Amino acid sequence: MSWDLPQPFILPLVIGPEAIDHYGHVNNAEYLRFIERVSWEHSRHLGLTLEDYRRLDRAMVVVRHELDYLAPAYEGDELEIATWIVDSDQRMTLTRRFQLVRLSDRKTLLRGRTRFACVSLTRHRPRRLPEEFLQVYLPAMTDESQTRL
Repeated sequence: MSWDLPQPFILPLVIGPEAIDHYGHVNNAEYLRFIERVSWEHSRHLGLTLEDYRRLDRAMVVVRHELDYLAPAYEGDELEIATWIVDSDQRMTLTRRFQLVRLSDRKTLLRGRTRFACVSLTRHRPRRLPEEFLQVYLPAMTDESQTRL
């Protein structure tokens, strides 16, 4: 597979009928669900779970999504979505990139970028990234200058 960046975290997906819209292809809102799933799976893979977030009284909330829809997906398509952590100010924010590829023709269907901010789960106010987050996420960061487009 030709991924945009090296060493992606990859989640396989199969498109079911519930993802299909009135036009017969995957609804755009489903792509956000894919992004959420791969983000959580990657965090779990790195060693941070929802329980850790709760214990630390933190959440990473979306500040901005940038999504480029390049081609449609259809029911039955087998896809892979990749994610990379590409930036962090090491205080409050973290940025991920995403690439969604259809396996049958290796076509990239979506490229995305999401910026997250750290907030307190109980106070709903911005908070610093806990040291535990930095210890897990920073070593997993990918250098965007290695982009292969």
